[in-house]
Amino acid sequence: MRILEIRALRGPNLYSLWPVIFIKLDIGSLEEKPTDLVPGFRSKLEDMMPSLYEHSCSPGRPGGFFERIERGTWAAHVVEHVAIELQGLADNDVSFGKTFSTEEKTVYNVVYSYVDENVGLQAGQFAINIVDKLFQGETSKIEPLVYQLKKIRDDSLLGPSTEAIVDEARRRGIPHIRLNEYSYVQLGHGRYQRRIQATMMDSTSALGVEIADNKEYTKQMLAEKGIPVPEGISVSDFAEAKTAANQLGYPVVVKPLVGNHGRGISIDIQGEEELAAAYQMAKKVCEDVLIEKLLVGTDFRILVINGRFVAAAKREPAFVIGDGNSTVQQLIEEVNNDPKRGVGHEKNLTKIIIDTMTKRLLVINDLSLETILPAGEKLYIKSTANLSSGGTAVNVTENVHPLVKLMAERITRIIGLDVIGIDIVAPTLQEPLQKNIGGVVEVNAAPGFRMHLDPTKGQPINVAVPVVDMLFPPGAYQPVPIVAVTGTNGKTTTVRLIAHILGLSGNVVGMTSTDAVVIDNIPVLEGDFSGPAGAKAVLTDATIDHAVLEVARGGILRRGLGYSRADVGVLLNISSDHLGEGEINTLEDLARLKSTVIEAVKSEGHAVINADDQLVLDCLENTRANPILFSINPENPALKENLDKGNMNVILQNGNIVIKKEGWESVVASAAEIPITFTGKAIFNIKNVLSAVAAVSALGLNAKQIRAGLVSFSASLGQSPGRMNIIEIEDYKVVIDYGHNIGAIKATGDFINSLGSNRIIRMASGTGNRREEDIIEFGYTLAQYYDHIIISDPDPRSRKLGETAELVRQGLLDGGFKDERIDIIFNEQEATQVALGMAKADDVIVLQADNIDQVISDVLAAKNKFEEETQSN
Repeated sequence: MRILEIRALRGPNLYSLWPVIFIKLDIGSLEEKPTDLVPGFRSKLEDMMPSLYEHSCSPGRPGGFFERIERGTWAAHVVEHVAIELQGLADNDVSFGKTFSTEEKTVYNVVYSYVDENVGLQAGQFAINIVDKLFQGETSKIEPLVYQLKKIRDDSLLGPSTEAIVDEARRRGIPHIRLNEYSYVQLGHGRYQRRIQATMMDSTSALGVEIADNKEYTKQMLAEKGIPVPEGISVSDFAEAKTAANQLGYPVVVKPLVGNHGRGISIDIQGEEELAAAYQMAKKVCEDVLIEKLLVGTDFRILVINGRFVAAAKREPAFVIGDGNSTVQQLIEEVNNDPKRGVGHEKNLTKIIIDTMTKRLLVINDLSLETILPAGEKLYIKSTANLSSGGTAVNVTENVHPLVKLMAERITRIIGLDVIGIDIVAPTLQEPLQKNIGGVVEVNAAPGFRMHLDPTKGQPINVAVPVVDMLFPPGAYQPVPIVAVTGTNGKTTTVRLIAHILGLSGNVVGMTSTDAVVIDNIPVLEGDFSGPAGAKAVLTDATIDHAVLEVARGGILRRGLGYSRADVGVLLNISSDHLGEGEINTLEDLARLKSTVIEAVKSEGHAVINADDQLVLDCLENTRANPILFSINPENPALKENLDKGNMNVILQNGNIVIKKEGWESVVASAAEIPITFTGKAIFNIKNVLSAVAAVSALGLNAKQIRAGLVSFSASLGQSPGRMNIIEIEDYKVVIDYGHNIGAIKATGDFINSLGSNRIIRMASGTGNRREEDIIEFGYTLAQYYDHIIISDPDPRSRKLGETAELVRQGLLDGGFKDERIDIIFNEQEATQVALGMAKADDVIVLQADNIDQVISDVLAAKNKFEEETQSN
């Protein structure tokens, strides 16, 4: 078998509203070898992966997949199920999968859901190898593969603390975007977003973090406010360390002045020899070292969030208990086999690492890793109780004295942190702290939540709740409305119009299109951003309160939508364009793909649908959102049916744009007074207007607000560059328009012909990434509307230079065009100059711009030249 293509679709897509892995798989000779022709296929697969029995497959019952194998199924289908099950065995619970045949006999499209993208991709690779070998009669060892998948998963997981906050936000309907491969996460969109990194918030005081990071300064501040702390002296060399230890009196604690997670800390240092080793260990973490008087008691952690006591845990250093048979090394390995233990912060408990601290404790107790510990004997193998070094925790939240709670809340204000972990050593927290008996040993600016979320003993506390309460107080969170627009033609004009109406109504709009990302009417990124990258750029912008996204077919196919759910989805039209790519071979296929935009709308949202396009109207059944139909035909029977169901329509009625509901209607504006309709003659733009009115109505704008936006938006170079811009030069007109497919030529052809009384000359390119027959038909369609064609070839894509131009020429000739009325000039700028040079009185020059900025610049230069010559004469 051979992988032709593999990628992750990260948002709603052609196959699912949830992320999936897509594999284009060529099974080669196995096409002639279904599973029922392979002796022992089921038994070998079942022996390797008995849990596959739970896969119901098409029979719809446990064991159904194995029944399919016995009846005979193809290798690609088996790959799908194995990839799903491998993820399940790696603790990534997924279930959806589908395998599709293609027009190529041996090629299949395999899709299946995933939780972690990297795990999903690797599971597919593993599954193909497993199944390939199985068809050759060989089996594979599954456990090592599952182990690798678990490691991939663990490497990319959010830490438990971050994950808890994200989960709590998700429960409240607040979306999240992971901003890097670590724990930097955005909650919410646009101006209503908040950002966290682990348990540090975007509101966390940088000054507070600095103070908490310096243990000596922290203690000084706390002591000045009457908070019990152990005596301590900071030192910068070992001589000073010896002096400090003698001054304080042994036993002492040695810790780096700046550090976290218990790194470099040694406690209960009894003499100079131990001090030397402890000093060197601390020195590796920070140049300055703190020598402290040892407090005798239990290690406690108090968590305070937003100035309020939330939880407390009693922490115990990592330990093992002897069984009379196992060595210390074996006991540690047994503890580490606990599935709750992982590496670093990936799980609620951390695996115990044998380090200098462990070896020192063994020497102190006159033991070694090979010592067999007597049954029942408890041995501490770490001196600090940090969970990150393998410690455990017991929930003691209910056993904290009120004065200790108040002290913890005071500390929060003294240090100035919104989330703080306070480490206390004391005999108990059930009584107020007493100087020299208990004290605060340090505070933490980014405390881990693991010990509270899943303590070793006691009830868990969801400490993420007060965090999200703090980030999003009642009324503070508002979702950013997302409007997504797709279709074959008119997308860019429609998103620009919607964004203009919303912006004029006082909103800060982030917009994407094939031209740019525009924030508050200012282009910030140039290029084609009609895919997920554009959506992310808008939704992560901290200034916007509305998002209007152009969605192109390529983005849906390659990566899925760049958001989870929209508030409004707009489906404009379906016509032939880019067929033959990505298994989209028919108009019905194209409609199914583009309908993803109206499928991925919230159930309480709205799907705006063109009732005059039957392919679009048929997609109505694909959405659970509230439908709004738009139409230029007020007698369209679909309109009445939609009204009868209590839904809204937006129609062209007696020359007016009208919003209608059952028993109610509102005239927004006359089509003739809306500039982009060119006094009502540009029917294609009237349709765009209707869809835009429907979208902003769904967002709650009233007729007055909508009208103000409509009448102030024009097809000018400033507001809508490259979309039906009409520039008058001398006694002829120039039209700059991006329209580059058959549907666009048909939609605009009659209108463009109405602009002049002489020749209609067009510079056109065939956009070489289409099928040959489509490019030929493009030329054939041009022949029906234009008098002279200049064919350019600015972007031949996968074709040789000039090949696309010849296909357009063939189409023109098939359409009855005379060869002498055809010019081929590959360079778009040169073709523009030739077209402008041909212009005579009452001609219309139509420039199909690929490089819109360059074409506009050339046209304006020609206009300026004419005006300068006129003035000089």
